[in-house]
Amino acid sequence: MDRRSFMKAGAAAALAGISAPALSQSSRQKVLRFVPYTDLTIFDPMWSTVDITRDYGYMIYDTLFGLDANFQPQPQLAEGFLWGDDGRSCTITLRSDITFHDGEPIRARDCVASLKRWSQAAPMGATLFALTDELVAIDDRTLRFRLKRPFPILPAILGQLSAPVPLIMPERVAQTDVKTQITDRTGSGPFRFKADEFQLGNLAVFEKFQGYKPTPNTASGLTAGPKMVHFDRVEWRRIPDAATAAAALQTGDVDWIGGPTSETVELLAGFKDIDLPRLEDIPSMAMMRLNALNAPFDNKKIRQALLPAIDQAEFCMAVAGTNPQNFATGTGFFPPGTALASEAGLDPLKGPRSIEKARQLLKEAGYANERVRLLGAADSPASTTPLAQVAADMLGKLGLNLDIALLDNASVAQRRRSEEPVDKGGWSMSCWLFPGSWFVDPGTNIMLRGNGRNAWFGWPTIPKLEELRDAWLNSPSPDERKRIAQEMQVVGMDELPAIPLGAIYRQTALKKDLVDRVRTATVFWNIRRG
Repeated sequence: MDRRSFMKAGAAAALAGISAPALSQSSRQKVLRFVPYTDLTIFDPMWSTVDITRDYGYMIYDTLFGLDANFQPQPQLAEGFLWGDDGRSCTITLRSDITFHDGEPIRARDCVASLKRWSQAAPMGATLFALTDELVAIDDRTLRFRLKRPFPILPAILGQLSAPVPLIMPERVAQTDVKTQITDRTGSGPFRFKADEFQLGNLAVFEKFQGYKPTPNTASGLTAGPKMVHFDRVEWRRIPDAATAAAALQTGDVDWIGGPTSETVELLAGFKDIDLPRLEDIPSMAMMRLNALNAPFDNKKIRQALLPAIDQAEFCMAVAGTNPQNFATGTGFFPPGTALASEAGLDPLKGPRSIEKARQLLKEAGYANERVRLLGAADSPASTTPLAQVAADMLGKLGLNLDIALLDNASVAQRRRSEEPVDKGGWSMSCWLFPGSWFVDPGTNIMLRGNGRNAWFGWPTIPKLEELRDAWLNSPSPDERKRIAQEMQVVGMDELPAIPLGAIYRQTALKKDLVDRVRTATVFWNIRRG
């Protein structure tokens, strides 16, 4: 059976899988059907960094600032800002016509509460608030940061793309302890979540918020500029089987597959009405995260012993396929093609790979057959699942005492929080695919933190990385910042809070009649039918 016949044969299964009625031509103009890569299970964007929760957050919340194509901050809910006291205060004024989904005005005190909660979840939020003497609402439309010293990147931080994103919630919601998931889903953004239609594992529905007022700021790019909504309704239809999802896209029963597998991309390549562009312009960064709290990877020598066995091409091709245009190897902690990318410290990842050399280094480092639990997602075939599978094969060849825990995404998101040893439910290693926009500089690069229990899951303690990060944040010189970033990569490749596995240009699949898609993650403003 050829590819086109295969796709037609799968159409019936697709229709059954999505359980969705056919749309009339007029309805197609009002409804967008999207296939997410996994189930939506976490509804608190401060509680998890997983992509689908971040994307959900962008649907129903807005931010004070957005970032343009040059990563420069532009007012979003904010009308503007003014520096004072020689750069030690920043006064932000809100637009006058903005409201929450319940009709209440968005006030400065809502923003203050939201940012305080965010600061307890986000690394850059913690950095900002460590430099903040006071954040107060002056009146309903004005909030003010009083800083210990000038911190000119403050507006950019308030528009950061890395999760948790500083999203604005009502004060009553934002006062929820950050360790407790919120249940009130009143948002500030362009869509409302239809909780009454939610079906776990099948359907999530968002409707256009008629009261949303896009910013008049015409700057555009990543999350900057007017968020124009052209669909009355967006349906996230979960279709776990890749072939069924591909058939549904071909027949028009869905409009967009967010994260197709490389095999799905190959299947769809022959259809003239389907577009297969890159999801984002900056490649995603594949990382192997090592748990610094537990043996054996609390031993730096054992972490380093893995390097000769790491084949970045093997990891990348497992996700992206064999087309070299879809991935990049020889990469470190910063995305290739961005300002801070370099080859500093990357020699251990270059040259011929050797399982035998890695086995010998493990022996010399004192590996004592400790159990190694590989934590991974079983239901992310377009991203982390293949990375975990390659890691499992490599660890098996190395002769480690391997325990593989491949779970659903929601369980992984919960289990990775465990700081317990392996014999009490903890973990040793996990593989992740992060949006490259998170990694463009040390400010939001969570793999280059060494602040122990306050670091991202894995919790490395590396004082030198923290010292260099502070120096980078404080340096006014672009050349000096680049030098510091290179030194951070050298330290990172020595200490190995994570091991870079390459960069992947993720593709997405959508009907060609969909135009004006914003090329940053899977966001749903501005996209329309042409």
